[in-house]
Amino acid sequence: MRIVVTGGAGFIGSHFVRQTLTGAYAAWADAQVVVVDKLTYAGNEANLAEVADSPRLRFVRGDICDGELVGELLRGTDLVVHFAAESHVDRSISGAEEFVRTNVLGTHTLLNAAANAGVGKFVHVSTDEVYGSIESGSWSEEAPLEPNSPYSASKASSDLLARAFHRTHGLPVCVTRCSNNYGPYQHPEKVIPLFVTNLMDGTPVPLYGDGGNVRDWLHVDDHCRGISLVAENGRPGEVYNIGGGTELTNLDLTERLLELLGADRSMVERVPDRKGHDRRYSVDIAKISAELGYRPEMSFENGLAETAKWYMKHRGWWEPLKKS
Repeated sequence: MRIVVTGGAGFIGSHFVRQTLTGAYAAWADAQVVVVDKLTYAGNEANLAEVADSPRLRFVRGDICDGELVGELLRGTDLVVHFAAESHVDRSISGAEEFVRTNVLGTHTLLNAAANAGVGKFVHVSTDEVYGSIESGSWSEEAPLEPNSPYSASKASSDLLARAFHRTHGLPVCVTRCSNNYGPYQHPEKVIPLFVTNLMDGTPVPLYGDGGNVRDWLHVDDHCRGISLVAENGRPGEVYNIGGGTELTNLDLTERLLELLGADRSMVERVPDRKGHDRRYSVDIAKISAELGYRPEMSFENGLAETAKWYMKHRGWWEPLKKS
């Protein structure tokens, strides 16, 4: 069994790789894992240190837009799990070109190579942000795509390419759409590690607008377990939402982090709202639960506390990233 994991040195991808190589997923117990990662600012080989000596791991530094490299890597591959993406909304607002290049053109390059190589399964990892904002209720997989940021628009484009390659070429593709992830090894530009590390250093945390934007929080371990279930038994051509079941306003999240870090509201700095800031995301996970038996297992209270403790113990990992 040969698995190619794109973006496998990033936050979510590296978690999937570590779990796969340490026996968390029975279906891939003996799999050979090839990680391809460009090592942009969000990719870090240190994220794979725990499994770096595994004889089942091969690391390739490369760009998913490199058709020749991707074509070579995908020959003889049973499963592709495609995490590689530019993902920070703020960066996409200030400059969308790299998001289009990586998320759209890179995904096309991979899909084309996978179809040519006869890959057995292709799991395209996407985001709930492609659905846009929802005032009440939850998005099902049949909901229309209404992205509102350059980031989410680029991901929606890649989702549609994945669908097209299944319909046109018969490539066995599944798309997963997750809610907001958190956990260890997440780059400190993201809200939870940013707020935790700022508070550790006595620096105020920036809260957008009125703090009323709502997100569903999903621990990375639950997310990767859901991806593994889709990779093993998901129906080709289908989309699966993966959620965590904990919806909080950004203000609620901030208050929980202040309490965990022993800080008060004086450490909150109100900043102008993000352009095009979606008010609420919420995904319905009935489909993946009914078909594949997925349920989130990590409680948000425990997951958040464990995540904060991880950053407290790993200053040597995140401090250089913030300085750069």
